[in-house]
Amino acid sequence: MIETLFALDRGNYRECQHLFRGEREQEYYRGDYWMEEGSIIDVEARRKPAGPSAAILLRSATRLFFRRTRQHIREDGTDLTVLWFVKRGRLVFSNQLGSRAAQYGDFLMTRSTAPFLIECQPDAQGVHEVLHVTVPTHVLRGFVDCDAGAGILLPMQRAELGIADGILAGLFQRDADVAEETTRTLVEAALAVIGQGLRHDVRAVPPRPSVAEKRFADVRRFVEVHLSDPGLSAAMTAKGCGISPRYLTTLLKQNGTSFSDLIWQRRLEQARAWMARSDAASISISEIAYAVGFKSPAHFSRMFKRVYARNPSDYRAEAAPPPPVALH
Repeated sequence: MIETLFALDRGNYRECQHLFRGEREQEYYRGDYWMEEGSIIDVEARRKPAGPSAAILLRSATRLFFRRTRQHIREDGTDLTVLWFVKRGRLVFSNQLGSRAAQYGDFLMTRSTAPFLIECQPDAQGVHEVLHVTVPTHVLRGFVDCDAGAGILLPMQRAELGIADGILAGLFQRDADVAEETTRTLVEAALAVIGQGLRHDVRAVPPRPSVAEKRFADVRRFVEVHLSDPGLSAAMTAKGCGISPRYLTTLLKQNGTSFSDLIWQRRLEQARAWMARSDAASISISEIAYAVGFKSPAHFSRMFKRVYARNPSDYRAEAAPPPPVALH
C-alpha cells in the first residue's frame, strides 16, 4: 500500500526538519532540510516499502534543499544510497568535486557517507517531481558497483535505466494494494537492471553479433523453449531455426558442444535447480523428470547420477534448506 511519508503546506512547513523522515524518523538519514518560503507551499512524499529499501515519489511546488554535513555523518553513520529519477524540474547535486544538475529524464546516484547539498527546483509550470529509491549500500552492492557509482549522473536514454524507471513508476500508478513482497521483487528487479546498465560505459556501443553468434543464440533459445518436449531433436531444431541439419552440427561444433550434450546438459541443470528449491519436496522425482523432457524417470536417474554422482532423491534431500533455528 502507498503510504504518505510526509506532506507539507503553509501550516506546517516550518516543521519540515522534523517531518521529512516520517512519523518515526526512520526514513533517509540525518541532515538539514528546508525550503524556500513563497506563496505556494505544497510538498508531498509518498512511499512504497520494499524490505530494507523504499521507493519514494516526491512532488513539490516550491524549491527544496537538503544538506548532509560531516557533523551529521559523525552523529548518524547510516550508509544509504539513493537512486534518483528526475521526472519534472531539476535536481542540483553539489559536493567537494563541484555541482551537477540532473534534469527531466536524468538519473542520479548519491550516497550518505560523504557531505553534499541537494537542491530541488520546480519547472516552468512550478512543479518538481522526483522518483527515488533508498537502498542500504550493503544491499545495493549485490546489484551495483556502489564505489564507482556514487555521484554518477546519466541520461535515462540508456535502455536499462528507462526500463528500471518504468518498473518503479508503475508502483505509483494505481492505488491497488500490492503486497510488500511483490514490491520488493519489483524493486530488486529494477536494481538488477540498473546494475547491468552501469556495468557498461554509457558511450560504448555493444559489438554487433556475427551471423554465427546470432544463429547459435537462436538454437539455444529454441532448445530452451522446447526443453520439456521429449521429442526434441536436431532435425526439429534445425527446421525451427531455419537452418540445415548440417549447418546446425557445424554451429554446435564451433561452440564446443553437440546437440545431445546441449539438451541433456540443460535438462539436468534445470532439474537440479528445481530440486534445490525450498518447495521441491511437494513435487515427485517422476514429475520433475517428465517436466524437463525425459521419457522415463529411470533414464533421468541414471543420467543425473552419472553427472552429479548421486541419485536425484539423495541430491534433493541434501539441497533442502535446514529448518529455522529457534533463538532463545
